Amino acid sequence: MSVTVWATDQLLIWTYILIPATLVGLTLAWVFKRQQKIWLIDQMPGPKGLPILGSALTLSVESVELFKQSLTFCEYGEVMRIWIANMPYAVISGAEAVEVILSSKRHIDKSRDYTFLHPWLGTGLLTSTGTKWHSRRKLLTTAFHFRILEDFVDIFNHQSGKMVKKLREKANGKPFNIFPYITLCALDIICETAMGNTVNAQDNSESEYVKAVYRIIHIMQLRMSRPWLQPNLLFKALGYAKEHGDCLKVLHGFSEENIRQRRKAFRKKKAYTDVTDCHKIQGNKKHMAFLDLLLECSDDAKLSDEDIREEVDTFMFEGHDTTAAAVNWALFLLGHHPEIQGRAQEELDGIFGNSDRPVTMADLREMKYTENCIKEALRIYPSVPFIGRESKEDIYVGQYRIPAGVTAMISVFRLHRDPKQFPQPETFDPDRFLAENCKRRHPYAYIPFSAGPRNCIGQKFAMMEEKILISSILRKFTVKTATPRSELDLVGELILRPFGDILVELVPRA
Repeated sequence: MSVTVWATDQLLIWTYILIPATLVGLTLAWVFKRQQKIWLIDQMPGPKGLPILGSALTLSVESVELFKQSLTFCEYGEVMRIWIANMPYAVISGAEAVEVILSSKRHIDKSRDYTFLHPWLGTGLLTSTGTKWHSRRKLLTTAFHFRILEDFVDIFNHQSGKMVKKLREKANGKPFNIFPYITLCALDIICETAMGNTVNAQDNSESEYVKAVYRIIHIMQLRMSRPWLQPNLLFKALGYAKEHGDCLKVLHGFSEENIRQRRKAFRKKKAYTDVTDCHKIQGNKKHMAFLDLLLECSDDAKLSDEDIREEVDTFMFEGHDTTAAAVNWALFLLGHHPEIQGRAQEELDGIFGNSDRPVTMADLREMKYTENCIKEALRIYPSVPFIGRESKEDIYVGQYRIPAGVTAMISVFRLHRDPKQFPQPETFDPDRFLAENCKRRHPYAYIPFSAGPRNCIGQKFAMMEEKILISSILRKFTVKTATPRSELDLVGELILRPFGDILVELVPRA
C-alpha cells in the first residue's frame, strides 16, 4: 500500500469520525444552552401550561377574555413568566423591575410582535433599533421643539372647532358613542400636521384613506393576538394578506404622493431662497408640516423618499389612535365624576370666560387641573397597555435572570394600578398628580408615554392636542357618561379600547 493511499484512508476515517462528533457536540451544546435558558425562565413564577403548547390554548380566546387573562397572569407577581408554545415571555408589572428595563440604553429593541408593523411603517422610529434608531431619534427631536409645536396649535384649534360643531348636533338629550367623532378629529389633525394635507376625515369618514387606516390597524391587531395568523402562509391562505396589501397600496400611495408634491415644491423654493440649516429652528415659519421638516433635513441626513415615508407613516400611526383613546377615556371618566368635571370647567371658565376665542400656548400652560385630569385618565386607562422589549443580553431583575432573546412584556395597565404607588387605584383622583404627591412615587410607576431613552418623542404634542380637544368640549358642554364602569369590557391589543360603544350625553352649557 502506498503512502498516498494510506493517508487518504486515514483522512476518510477521521472525516467520518470528526463530522458526526462535531454535529453531536454542537447539538449537545445547543441542548445544554436551551435547557439552561428554560431552567432560568422557569425560576420565575407563572402558570404551569401544557407540554409543547404552554399556555397557548388559554390565550386562544376572544379579545375581551384575552385581556382579562393577561391581567390575571400578573397575579403571580411583579415578575412572572408565561410560555406560548415554545416562546417564553417575562411579564413585568412592578416599578423597580420596569426601571431596570426602560432606563437602560442596552434594552431598547422592540419585541418581535412589532415586526407585524413593518409592512406599513417600515423601520422608522417606532420599530427601528441600533444605529438607525439613534440617528433617527437625534434627527427627529428637532421636529418636536416647542417652537414647531406652537405652529400646530392653529391646526388643533381649527379641527377641534369642527368637531364641536358636529357634536352640537348630538347634544339632544340622547346618549351616543363619542369615540368616532374624536378619532376622526385626531386623524384630521395628525394628517395635516404630518403631511400638510388633510383627508377631511370629519366630513368624509368613508374616504378610501380613512377606511384603509382603520382596516389595517384592525388586521395588525388580529395578527398580533392570534398565533395562527402569524405565519405568512396561513395569513395568505385565510385571505388577510390580500386585504392587507390593498390597504398598504392606499396608505403608501397617499404618503408617497404627498412626499413627491412637497419635495417638488421644496426644491422649487430652494432654487430661489436660502434654506436655514435643518438643525436650526425657524420661528418665522407657520404650519410647517412634519414632512416639510424631514425634507429640509433630507440632504444632510441622507434621507430617501422611503426613509421619509417611514417616519411620516409612523407619525400618522402613533399620533392619532393613541391620542383619540386618551381623550375618549378622559371624557368617559369626567362624565362619571361631575364634581371633578366641574373643577375642570371652572378652571377653563377662569381662562376663557364666555369667549369663543381659540386656545393659545399661554392658555395651555394655565390648564393645570385639566392636565391632571388627563394624566389620571391615562393612569387608569393607558392608551398603550403593554410595552414589549427583547434584549440581546440577559436582564437581571431582582432575584430573577431573564435570558437574552426572551420578550419582556411590561404591563402598563397593571403597573398603573399598583396600590403601593397609587392607593385606591381604581378611584379617579386627578390630585394624585399634584407636585407634592408625585414626589412620593417611584419615577417608573407611571409611564403612559413609556420612559427612559426610548420614551415617546411626541408626548408634548399629544398632551397639547388632548388639552385642546378636551377643553373645546368642556367649554361648550357638560358630559354625562351613560355606560357604567362596572359594565365596561376592555380590549388591550395595540391600543386600549372599549369593547363596544361607550355612551355619553352632552348637555349644552348656558
